[in-house]
Amino acid sequence: MKSGFVSLIGRPNVGKSTLLNAILNFKVAITSDKAQTTRNIIQGIYNESDVQIVFLDTPGIHKPKSKLGKILNKESYALTKDVDAILFVVDAHAGFGKGDEFILESLKKSDSPVILILNKIDQMSKEELIYTIEEVKDVYPFAEIVPVSALKKDNITHLIEVIKKYLTGNIRYFDEDMVTSSPMSFIASELVREKLLNQTIEEVPHSLTCLTTRYEEKENLISIGVDIIVDRDSIKRIVIGKGGERLKNVGTQARIELEAMTGKKVFLELFVKTIKNWREKESYLSELGFKELDLK
Repeated sequence: MKSGFVSLIGRPNVGKSTLLNAILNFKVAITSDKAQTTRNIIQGIYNESDVQIVFLDTPGIHKPKSKLGKILNKESYALTKDVDAILFVVDAHAGFGKGDEFILESLKKSDSPVILILNKIDQMSKEELIYTIEEVKDVYPFAEIVPVSALKKDNITHLIEVIKKYLTGNIRYFDEDMVTSSPMSFIASELVREKLLNQTIEEVPHSLTCLTTRYEEKENLISIGVDIIVDRDSIKRIVIGKGGERLKNVGTQARIELEAMTGKKVFLELFVKTIKNWREKESYLSELGFKELDLK
């Protein structure tokens, strides 16, 4: 039996959540083309008969503009310690930039092996990929370099085999049939947020979060209430949409996906609430599940 913990680290929007979903062949983390989509530590659990890998999908490390941003960075950095390996995910098509260099500096403090994941290779030619590997292989003592396309699920099997070499545990931490430690109530609120991110304008993602306030499961029906929290009434109007059309579409899309995941009929209610400056208020951040982690 081999087991262990592996963190996914990288700048926002490099495809960490898409990669995690591809590895597990199950959607445990929401994805979007908007930066900072992941705001909580998502545990994804990969199982084979004699292998268990617990993946920790972290928020993208970025220059914080609010207290929430500082907390998210703190969470990400905390998960570079005491893990069997770190998957440092880079958008290979966009190239290795200053944001990547900034993260690598912090990884020098970690004793864990760092595996460089060159993602989005489906957007590159073979020659471009070879050039990129040559360019980055000496910028840090990477344990391995693995090119992948999380979107196309290319080279995922090889990546898993690489990770197995670094596992140091010999027990199963979670039941064999578990894919994530995140409860369905959390996944429900995240799915609502994902649908909103994919339907709204650029400024909206950073101004809203979602919180499940009711999750009642019966034999054939799940009743869910989700609060959509925004920081301005103008954003609230955007979220609701003309005649409530956007909110209705978001609810329908999230409900369909939840029904497919659970195999049950879902009754989903959405409520939009304005809480001014919620990203700066400790009490709201705590209620929404963001931990301080000794924040300075």
